[in-house]
Amino acid sequence: MGREEIIEERAISLTELKEDLDSIKKRDKELSFRANRVHEYLGNFTILKLKEAKELKEKLEKLEIPRLKERIMVKIIDLLPESNDDLRVILSGEAVTINPENMEKIINTVKEYVK
Repeated sequence: MGREEIIEERAISLTELKEDLDSIKKRDKELSFRANRVHEYLGNFTILKLKEAKELKEKLEKLEIPRLKERIMVKIIDLLPESNDDLRVILSGEAVTINPENMEKIINTVKEYVK
């Protein structure tokens, strides 16, 4: 078996992963056991469509909030926090502080996508 190497490492949303698995399933006609289990999980827990997730990411980037990294944006897209407390929970695992004004901007942007 060939040696595998990491070409790129970046955070992707659950929606993007689901789309990737859909394209692999279409190409290969069948997923492996683990990939199939992940696909089932994503079917139950993805909230946004790919287009909506990309739009939300663009809007979060346009807010130009200092220290808001891509991986945090991905978590926000996956979990869609509806309050400052929800957002604080997401940020608690990161070494980043966001002021209340910027938190409110994030919440207002996310609210457009909450169903």
